[in-house]
Amino acid sequence: MVTYKVNDWGSGFTADVTITNRSSSPVNGWRLQWTYAGNQKVTGYWNSTVTQSGQQVTASNATWNGTIGAGGGTASFGFQGSYSGANATPAAFTLNGTACATG
Repeated sequence: MVTYKVNDWGSGFTADVTITNRSSSPVNGWRLQWTYAGNQKVTGYWNSTVTQSGQQVTASNATWNGTIGAGGGTASFGFQGSYSGANATPAAFTLNGTACATG
């Protein structure tokens, strides 16, 4: 499950993202992807490596948070971004290529 929380101030924002592993197996190495509907641009990040190509964004684990424990383990990261117009929450996320629930 992915939780995406935004602090928005009109032309910029920060987002705090938490990945929760609800499966019975740990995740060893993670890559979370999403697509923005608008013109959001990631300008900085922490506790991950974030890259962006157009509207597609990929966040990958840092060296110290690559394992997400089974049965409720979490990994969190954040980033800062800019935009104009609307700052809609991404409609869908994938973790290592598999669709994730949001909450």
